[in-house]
Amino acid sequence: MNFYRGRRLRKTASLRKTFRETGIDPAKLVQPFFVMDGVDEFFENPINSMPGQFQLGMKSLEKQVSAAVNNGITSIILFGIPEHKDNMASQAYARDGIIQRAVSSLKSVFPDLTVITDVCLCEYMDHGHCGVIKNDQILNDPSLELLGKTALSHARAGADMVSPSDMMDGRVKYIRNILDSEGFSDLPVMSYAVKYASAFYGPFRDAAQSAPSFGDRKTYQMDPANSREAMREAMADFKEGADILMVKPALPYLDIIRDLRRNFSLPIAAYQVSGEYSLIKAGSSLGCIDEKNIVMETITSIKRAGADLILTYFARDIAEWLKKEE
Repeated sequence: MNFYRGRRLRKTASLRKTFRETGIDPAKLVQPFFVMDGVDEFFENPINSMPGQFQLGMKSLEKQVSAAVNNGITSIILFGIPEHKDNMASQAYARDGIIQRAVSSLKSVFPDLTVITDVCLCEYMDHGHCGVIKNDQILNDPSLELLGKTALSHARAGADMVSPSDMMDGRVKYIRNILDSEGFSDLPVMSYAVKYASAFYGPFRDAAQSAPSFGDRKTYQMDPANSREAMREAMADFKEGADILMVKPALPYLDIIRDLRRNFSLPIAAYQVSGEYSLIKAGSSLGCIDEKNIVMETITSIKRAGADLILTYFARDIAEWLKKEE
């Protein structure tokens, strides 16, 4: 009979591996960490909504990063939880802020590790929004100055990359200009270019203690129904000088990742966010899914859609699994 025999190349595990089109490399994964100020250095607080993730003191952070590095992780991203919050997010750009100290400490211990910092104000504002507030309105342009100061403080602490996640208009250009003017023209900016106002962020807000005290973030994060708008946001950040464009969340927006991949030559990042992580963990705890296989399938789908870099809370687990298969 004359028809396509696709099964010929699926006959054995070796053949399937040989002809696999999409591979996962630990060097293309980024592990997020939450570091907390005002606690013992060995503090390690489990995040109930994100099993296996922790709020960490400085020494515990170093321990967790070391374990990830030993499994082959080469990049991390840091989120800070300050001891003090105010209406100008002063701890976001303080010289001795939690992220600034964490970056300096980690770079002294792991000089070859790529340390990325999240540049946002929500964790540091007493109202939990990502910008300056006046009369319950989030002010775009006054927020840029604080975001620029935050990015610059991270650069001075030794960060390898800054990643603005606030979704204020013009923040990439503002950050790029201030970094260039202060001698950090070689420091890359990974922009959360396409960040949706998603229901998948709930566990992160527990972890980072960053839930808004009023309203929501729909005036600055994107409507989940929109795809053409994603191209406009990505193009704006591209023109403003972003080095990497990110889509967040990842799995519900594979079409957007693919659209960016087809329209931009820049590296594309995708963030498998807290809700995606916690749903898999919940299903695994119920015994209704195989965690490892589900994780690898979802990560492969994100990579297949066009992501060059994937931020995921499963990064160190994936690296460990791949290491065992070598």
